[in-house]
Amino acid sequence: MRLCFLVEEQYRHDGMPLDVIRQLGAWGHQVDVLWPGRSLLPISEAIRAGSHDAWVLKTVSGGPGLTLLEAAASVGLTTVNDVRAIRGVRDKALAAVIARSSGLPVPVTYAAARLQEFAEIPEAEFPLVVKPADGSSGRAVRLVATPDRLLDPVEPDDAGAPGAPGGGLLIAQPYVPNSGTDLKVYSVAGRLYATERCSPLHPAHAVRERQVPLTPEIARIAAEIGTVFGLDLYGVDILLGPDGPVVVDINDFPSFRQVPDAVARVSAAVLELARNGTAGQGAGFPTAGQPSTGQSSTGEPRATPAAPAATPAPSTSAPTPPFTIPPVPPAAPRPRPAASIGGGR
Repeated sequence: MRLCFLVEEQYRHDGMPLDVIRQLGAWGHQVDVLWPGRSLLPISEAIRAGSHDAWVLKTVSGGPGLTLLEAAASVGLTTVNDVRAIRGVRDKALAAVIARSSGLPVPVTYAAARLQEFAEIPEAEFPLVVKPADGSSGRAVRLVATPDRLLDPVEPDDAGAPGAPGGGLLIAQPYVPNSGTDLKVYSVAGRLYATERCSPLHPAHAVRERQVPLTPEIARIAAEIGTVFGLDLYGVDILLGPDGPVVVDINDFPSFRQVPDAVARVSAAVLELARNGTAGQGAGFPTAGQPSTGQSSTGEPRATPAAPAATPAPSTSAPTPPFTIPPVPPAAPRPRPAASIGGGR
């Protein structure tokens, strides 16, 4: 198969997706890579029907990669995840509306262009978690204890921080009291895995990041998110609040940390989706409550997908510009990516 990965600058040294790209190449598939943040892209020539079996996106919210993925979808190419599903979760204000209207346990969400507008929220709902609607990787999230702290100064170099010039739409959600442990559930094309880690809002709470058992209730919520949004590869941040589980963030193509054999599993899932299409493809988002094809209701990992059968070696001719194959540097320790921070923490 021939695949194209869109990888933005923030992830150019990250194991997800570079290790997946290398694994697919080792299995005999041709993988082209576009670097949207540092390349001249002749998009009218590069993006055309039949050029690839699928396009895969690993990008930051608001980055140029999503536009390129939408362009690929517009000419009939399969995208992973489905491009409408990605748009639905990248805009956190939109995601909150979709999730709440579908009956998912998501905090009440407020939106405003300026921090001071949140002062109209009843004081009883404070503390609030405030963040950019297009934020990612925990960028510019603030815990605001009382209305009079809304306008506390922010770091001047914190681009996109709530209240910073040009920061865009902001959202605020009441803080959900919790133990200081975040539950992260990953879905790899229908297979669910639960992990726990320390909440970034409670750094003093020592939690060993590890895989944990997945309860039927959490599995149901995570699977329903895939159905509602039309996602295949995604992560869900869940807090165990005083009134039960609360969904505080949804991420397309996350890090899959602590998932056993994550590189092989994600690589096999990309191939499966390239061959068979993605959950959101060909129609609007599924209705909440519909069964999600292939979703595990118990959360028990299925058998690790075997490496695909050998395929004819990819063409030895150079990829058509602006595609480049990423170099394969020697393995070296990489900084751990920042944990995603959800809106209701």
